[in-house]
Amino acid sequence: MADREDARQTCEEQEGARLAACERLGGAPYDPVIDPSNFVARVDNPYFPLRPGTTFIYEGRTAEGFEHDEFAVTHNTRVILGVTCVEVRDRVMTDGELTEDTLDWFAQDRDGNVWYFGENTHELEDGLITTIEGTWMAGVNRDKPGIIMKAHPAIGDFYRQEFSLANAEDFAETLSLTEHVTVPAGSFNHCLKSQETTPLETDLLEHKFYAPGVGNVLTVDATTGDRVELVQIRRD
Repeated sequence: MADREDARQTCEEQEGARLAACERLGGAPYDPVIDPSNFVARVDNPYFPLRPGTTFIYEGRTAEGFEHDEFAVTHNTRVILGVTCVEVRDRVMTDGELTEDTLDWFAQDRDGNVWYFGENTHELEDGLITTIEGTWMAGVNRDKPGIIMKAHPAIGDFYRQEFSLANAEDFAETLSLTEHVTVPAGSFNHCLKSQETTPLETDLLEHKFYAPGVGNVLTVDATTGDRVELVQIRRD
């Protein structure tokens, strides 16, 4: 009975979060039109630049342990819905052990919006894959791309970053464009502060900070205060 009650409560919380999001986004179905001719070969949005050969290294102590994250922009591409996407490999080590290994795919439209077209994610324990939950690709199983970073962010922007029903449903809201952030990699002014949520984990609330010309420099768990900070940018 306790498990059933927990499941019922979870469903109610997720439904409430989705309804709240729909009120902000409007009642129309989410169905972005993707025209490959509207996309460019590069990703150079100031808040989310992806230059192949660049690796962003993040570190911080979390509830799971000490996290070391390498977000590597590869020279590989993948065509999704006719759009050539930049492939990023994101590898997370926790207390020295590989716990997540993900391929992400991004592309930028002519206006400068950076779209997120999917991810192939593996969570691991003792070197073995424990789940691929969260894996999705635009155009497969009715999954749809979202915007990871707008071309001209404005305070109050609220948008979908991805859409794979009951699997990947992240939202982002722009809270500020004037943050100052200091992390081991340096001090940055005029940073964008974004709040990221998902109805799949209603207790999850993250604040991400993006520096112009650099990208993501800091992620803060708004509940625990845990910080994962940019410590180094490595280029080939």
